[in-house]
Amino acid sequence: MAETLFEELKRYVGFGAEDEQSLRSLHEVAREEFPAIAEVFYDRILEHEGARSALAGESQVGHLKVTLRAWMEQLLRGPWDEDYYLLRCRIGRMHVRIALPQHYMFGAMNVLRQEFNRLIDERYNCQMEQLRAARVALGKILDLELAIMLHTYREDLLAQQARNERLATFGQLVGSIGHELRNPLGVIETSLFILKGRPMASDERATKHLGRIGEQVALANRIVTDLLDMIRDRPLKHEPLRLDEVWKDALTSVHTPAGVSIRAEGLEALPTLQGDPGQMRQVFVNLLENAVQAVGETGTVMLTASTGSDAVELVLEDSGPGVSDTIRRRIFEPLMTTKARGIGLGLPLVKRILERHGGSISYAPREGRGARFVLRLPSHPSSR
Repeated sequence: MAETLFEELKRYVGFGAEDEQSLRSLHEVAREEFPAIAEVFYDRILEHEGARSALAGESQVGHLKVTLRAWMEQLLRGPWDEDYYLLRCRIGRMHVRIALPQHYMFGAMNVLRQEFNRLIDERYNCQMEQLRAARVALGKILDLELAIMLHTYREDLLAQQARNERLATFGQLVGSIGHELRNPLGVIETSLFILKGRPMASDERATKHLGRIGEQVALANRIVTDLLDMIRDRPLKHEPLRLDEVWKDALTSVHTPAGVSIRAEGLEALPTLQGDPGQMRQVFVNLLENAVQAVGETGTVMLTASTGSDAVELVLEDSGPGVSDTIRRRIFEPLMTTKARGIGLGLPLVKRILERHGGSISYAPREGRGARFVLRLPSHPSSR
C-alpha cells in the first residue's frame, strides 16, 4: 500500500518506537501538570491582540483550555496513528475558520515546547539518558504537530480562496440577473392584480390558479430579494435591539405544524443590544424555517440564550436528523442545500447578517439526533 502523508512525515523526522516509549513515560510524570500548562499557554497567547481577537470571549477560552488538556493527553500517550493525524488536521481547519494567522501557531507551539522542556528538566534531573530521549521525542512530535497543522491550514486556505473567487463571480451574476428578473415579475404582478379585479366568482378553477400564480410570484420575488441581499451592503440600522421581541415577531411568519413544539429560554434576561431589528428578524425566520422543516410533522425546536462578559450566546437546537459530515463544512456556502425545494441562501444570509453585526454563527453537532447552531452577538454596539 502507498505510504500515507503521516507515515511519510514520521519517517522524515525519524519518529519511531523509542520515541513513542519516551513520550508515554513523559506522560506519566507530566499529566498532573496539564491544567497548569494550559493556564500558562492561554495567558501567553492572550497577550497578543491578533490572537486574542480570534478567540472570542471568556467562555470560548475556557472551553479551549479543556480542549488543550485533551490535546496534550493524546500528544504524549498516543496512539500516533491515522486517527491521530485526522484529529490534528481539524485543528488547522479550525484556525482557518477563526482566521487565526499562521505565525501564531509557531509562537503557541514554542510556549508548549518551553513548558514541557522545563518539566523534563525538573523530573529527569538525575537521569540524563531519559532526559535526552524525552527532549528528542518531544521535539519530533511537536514538529509533526506543526507540519500537520500547516499542511491542513494551507489546504483549507486555498479551498477558501477558491470559494471566495467563485462567490465573487456568483455575486456579479446574481446582481445582473436579479435586477433583470424584477421587471418581468413586476409585469406579472400588475397583470395578476388586474385579473383578480375581474368578476370570476363562477369560475373556481380560474380563481384557484390565480391564487397559485400569486404565491409563486411572491416566492420568486423573495428568492430575488435574498439573492440581492447576499451581495449588497445595505446600511445597518443601529437601534435598540430586544432579541425577545424580535424572536416573537419572527414566530408569526413561520408556519409550524401542530406536532412541532417551539420553545425559548433566557431571551427576556438578555441585555438590550444595538443593531438592525429587521435583519435580525430575518436571521430568526431563516433558522426557524430550517429547523421546522428538519423536524417534520412532530418534533421540538429549542432556543437557549445566555449572557457573557462581552457577548450574548444563542443556541438553537432541533430534534431533526442533523447535518451530515459531508455537508457540515459547506453549510454556510451559498447554493449549498439538501432540500428538494430550495436554493441554499437561508444560512449564508444568516451568517452575513450576523457578521455585519460583529457576531458569528457555527454548527455544533448534538449527541444523537438533531442540529445545533450557536450564535454570538457582541454586547456592545458594532460599528460595521
